[in-house]
Amino acid sequence: MGLLKGNLTFSRYRIEGEAQQLTSKYIDENLKKFAFHNRPLSSREKITGWTNPENILDSSFDRMEYAIGDYLIFSLRIDRKVIPPSLFKVKIMEREKAYREEKGIRKIHRDQREEIRDALQIELMGKIQPVPSFHDLCWARSSGTMLFCSLSEKAIQDFQDVFKESFQMVPVSLHPWESPYLDASTADRIFEAQRREAFEVSTLGGEFLTWLWFKSDEGGGAVAVAGLGDLGVTFARRLVLKSGEGNFLDSVICQGLHAGLQEGKAALRQGKRIREARIILERDSQKWEFTFKADRFSFQSLQLPETGRGDDDSNDLGGRILERIYLVELAVETMDRLFALFLDSRLSRNWADEFSRMAAWWNR
Repeated sequence: MGLLKGNLTFSRYRIEGEAQQLTSKYIDENLKKFAFHNRPLSSREKITGWTNPENILDSSFDRMEYAIGDYLIFSLRIDRKVIPPSLFKVKIMEREKAYREEKGIRKIHRDQREEIRDALQIELMGKIQPVPSFHDLCWARSSGTMLFCSLSEKAIQDFQDVFKESFQMVPVSLHPWESPYLDASTADRIFEAQRREAFEVSTLGGEFLTWLWFKSDEGGGAVAVAGLGDLGVTFARRLVLKSGEGNFLDSVICQGLHAGLQEGKAALRQGKRIREARIILERDSQKWEFTFKADRFSFQSLQLPETGRGDDDSNDLGGRILERIYLVELAVETMDRLFALFLDSRLSRNWADEFSRMAAWWNR
């Protein structure tokens, strides 16, 4: 699921520092310097590097085809060796058994066990073939923001490490209140509310989805936003609510045509928070469907509106990519504008009244 075709799954980032000052020459030189090179992994766990999303075997970057308008588009390739846990467990048992029989002992000491495990891991890593994965990156140079097509914690960490090594700049998660679509004072208002202990930033995503569900239900599937009119917002098919953390995590997954609305409301009454929801979003004549992840404000399996272009139309690849990026950014902007509307209410003196209405709604 990448930028060129199909559904998209992505998280959002911004670059710390003056990203606009990076010259095209500097980017091109370092993109080539840290491009993916297929070399033996031996006992190493992984190799990483940049490659061409249109041709994953091409990491030469001979021509600057990755620069399309304001955007830089390339992929991170990660070849990772993974030892299946069940295989490692069986091999450890075999090695320990053989060691006891060889030494004529009944019990293996901790130091000996660790030596056996380390030696076995090196041996297996030398034999296992790496599994490649590819994650597209869309970098908007003018705003210094990026979309990285993965929600995997390992892939995200690799992306941040490789990007920092390549360009000497750090990509950090882009919070929705830092979005270029919102008022510049929004972050200050949030931090002031934090100082007053009005709320925890970590809970904002769940509060936003709960509020959005309430407003959608109240408006019959429409939420009015100044300057945009009525936006279609429908919660459909899947809703995940959780409470607690770690070993005390308690989850409720509601699935069905209307995401088990009554079951979801019952979970809200129990104090659970919405962590993710499948949403159908409509703006003007455009319609998107995606799973919105509250913790990271990220998008999973985003279905774009029909464009009339085929995904395999290679006659105007640049135009097709720009059109897809425009539709992705329009969906992101629309969710950010809805979040801004929520924040205006959440940070106002009228929030207590709004929350009372929400509580009455989920208690019905």
